[in-house]
Amino acid sequence: MGVSHPRGMPRSSVAGLPDGCTDEDLIGLVQSLPYGSPRRAAAYEELVRRYDFVVKACVRRYRDGPESVEDLMQVGYLGLLKAISKFDPELGPNLTAYAQPCVSGELKRHFRDKRWQVRVHRTSQENMLAVREVRATLTQHLGRTPDEHELAEAAGLTLEELREAGQAEVAFRPYYLDAPVSSEEEATTFGELLGGDDPGIDLAIDTDALWSHWSTLPRRQQRILAMRFYGNMTQAEIGSRLGISQMHVSRLLDNALAQLRDCLTGGTAPPRKPRQRRSASRAASLGEPATSQPGGAS
Repeated sequence: MGVSHPRGMPRSSVAGLPDGCTDEDLIGLVQSLPYGSPRRAAAYEELVRRYDFVVKACVRRYRDGPESVEDLMQVGYLGLLKAISKFDPELGPNLTAYAQPCVSGELKRHFRDKRWQVRVHRTSQENMLAVREVRATLTQHLGRTPDEHELAEAAGLTLEELREAGQAEVAFRPYYLDAPVSSEEEATTFGELLGGDDPGIDLAIDTDALWSHWSTLPRRQQRILAMRFYGNMTQAEIGSRLGISQMHVSRLLDNALAQLRDCLTGGTAPPRKPRQRRSASRAASLGEPATSQPGGAS
């Protein structure tokens, strides 16, 4: 059985095509001729002209959405071209019935993959589109905005599914950060409600990087660093615990910190400036011996 020509659509002669081509003839040309063939392109063009009403019908349901009808028509035409390329007349004579789900599917993929600002589960996306259509119909029928229960019943959804669809709507239409959260004057904006950066994140990253090089240090230097920076012990207390001088502890700390710094920076860090020696009064207040010269005994 051949593919029937749509009613009311005149048979016109297209350049490169014989007069009175049926849909089946045009589909045969599209599927048999190579890419780049002028006759193939002409057959495509004629079929799109004959069946553009399918694209218009599918796009009509999204006319109140945020995207322009012209852009959606281009997406719909892509679905129609795919339908024409894959249609098999032997499985059924009705190209309209085959093209409609192809065009609708292409539009849904467009919304799912191109327009969503946050990745949303496909079921929630489809429920959101269904709720949008049901809401418009119920609002016109009731003369008011329907409540949750009326919407859920009309859309065949549970209240939980309805609310998930509402959250999907938010993901589809994000708010500007400078948009006010209410209609009151001098209302707070969404941007002002955002939290600041968590300093603990940088600390966790630095700690992880430091820990990856910890094992390169000798065991005694690891112990000294732990007592100094985790145990909050003074150098004198560490020296007393390990049976070495405070000066020796200071040198071991400097060596360990320099090695870690080189590991973390790849040896590009500038050399540390020599530390000033503490005065006797300052050292006494900290419980550490004063050092009078850089090369004190270890």
